[in-house]
Amino acid sequence: MSTLTTRAKIGYWLAVVLGVVDVAFVLVPQQPDGQGPPWAVTVFSAVMGVITLVAAIVVARSGSRPALRVMAVARILSGLTAVPAFFEPDVPPPFVAAGAVLVVLTIVAVVLMMSRARSRVPAGT
Repeated sequence: MSTLTTRAKIGYWLAVVLGVVDVAFVLVPQQPDGQGPPWAVTVFSAVMGVITLVAAIVVARSGSRPALRVMAVARILSGLTAVPAFFEPDVPPPFVAAGAVLVVLTIVAVVLMMSRARSRVPAGT
């Protein structure tokens, strides 16, 4: 992981936290009244969380850019599962707010992870 820029490291750790949250969310019991995400969405998010964490281990051991891209794709797919909450009329406001936070943090994590070191260009060229 020493080959990553500081920004990429911050995005990496944010993605790891989001991956852990995805996996941990499976342990939250489903609401008896049917409110909350469908079970399939919860399981899909957990799978994306596991993929994120496995890729994070590869990145930590080797600094692999392809594994970093796998993390980014898994985070994007997980973030997309929150988007329908914005358009469904019966979704409770706390779930909409949580979805919005998830989407924003996912965008921030992916942008930071994919940032590369800036090269300096000499003035006057």
